[in-house]
Amino acid sequence: MKLLLTAATEAEISPLLAYLQKLWQPEISSKYTRRAVEIHICISGVGMMSTAYHLAKTCSASSYDFALQVGVAGSFTESIALGDLVSIVSDQYGDLGAEDHYNFISIFDLGLLEKDVTPFTNDQLVSAPHSLHDKMPSRKVRGLTVNTVSGSDFTIKARKEQFACDVESMEGIAFHYVCLKENIPFAQVRSISNYVTPRDKESWKMKEAIINLNEWLIGFIESL
Repeated sequence: MKLLLTAATEAEISPLLAYLQKLWQPEISSKYTRRAVEIHICISGVGMMSTAYHLAKTCSASSYDFALQVGVAGSFTESIALGDLVSIVSDQYGDLGAEDHYNFISIFDLGLLEKDVTPFTNDQLVSAPHSLHDKMPSRKVRGLTVNTVSGSDFTIKARKEQFACDVESMEGIAFHYVCLKENIPFAQVRSISNYVTPRDKESWKMKEAIINLNEWLIGFIESL
């Protein structure tokens, strides 16, 4: 099996990288093998533009049986505990469009993209069923990808009402888009580091989120 594993930053998967360097055979700096499994690492950078570029470049150089994006995310709902892992089964644009005074008009409502033209399904980018999805975290959620993370009461309320989303990241939709266009089966897994509230980093659980994410990720890789 040939797995493409991507994260925005090396810090989010540093425990995994230490595990791979110790127990797997490194072929090049971003490729590890063991038995019949190859893992290719892509550190995509933060944001949609960098993620789309690095993933497209990686996919143009090789083919993959499955792609997995991992990282931390903020949750719009406190029903998800900080540090918990979620599977993001659909993702969407959160700030691509136009403002009409205090109202946001999506790129689809502007008529510049069609909601159900491939790869979109009702303005979402949805992962198709795959056998490896059974190994993903059981909590299934809807993602929202933004260039500017939500940090004011007005923005948070508006996005929750308009998009009915559960979690927020800065890269998810770019990953979904590239995988769908390249016909690569995929999953996106996030660990919740914070709630989406007016910015308060003291309440974040970044360290715990990264530990939990990597414990799950190592277990997933061991199961391949």
